[in-house]
Amino acid sequence: MSKITIDRYDLALLDALQRKGNATNATLGEQIRLSASQISRRIQRLEEDGVIAAYVALLAPGALGLGVTAFAQVILERHSETASETFEAAVAALSEVVECFSVSGDADYMLRIVVPDLAAFSELMMKRLMRLPGVARIKTSIALQKVKQTHVLPLDHLTQPGKASKRLRYAET
Repeated sequence: MSKITIDRYDLALLDALQRKGNATNATLGEQIRLSASQISRRIQRLEEDGVIAAYVALLAPGALGLGVTAFAQVILERHSETASETFEAAVAALSEVVECFSVSGDADYMLRIVVPDLAAFSELMMKRLMRLPGVARIKTSIALQKVKQTHVLPLDHLTQPGKASKRLRYAET
């Protein structure tokens, strides 16, 4: 595994791309004070290094009729590699489950679910989620109000000595 070097221009570029992923290289260059060709080379390197994972359009669930967000804590009957793999494959096929994390604590998995309404949520729970292989129990919570949701990752730790991961190195430029 090679070490990735990130400098202040890369950090500024990553921050700008997180906030407006469709910005042109020229616009990014003006903002960061680099040429469009330098921006292009840096983006290509960050993509190749796996720092930039993907580009997406973030859609507004409410505007698309997806008015209910719920969270589900899933507890499996057995804890084996096969049980986990089977559950994970089954949940990956459910489009309403937009995030699934294996977690520590009382549950084995935490799911974020988006559906049009409570009837759709009930149907998803009773007819599909509860019937997934290996599921023992599910504890759910319905979101009442979105207080904060962001896709922007914190980057400040990268400039603090000893805080970056072993794969990253911050270089002053």
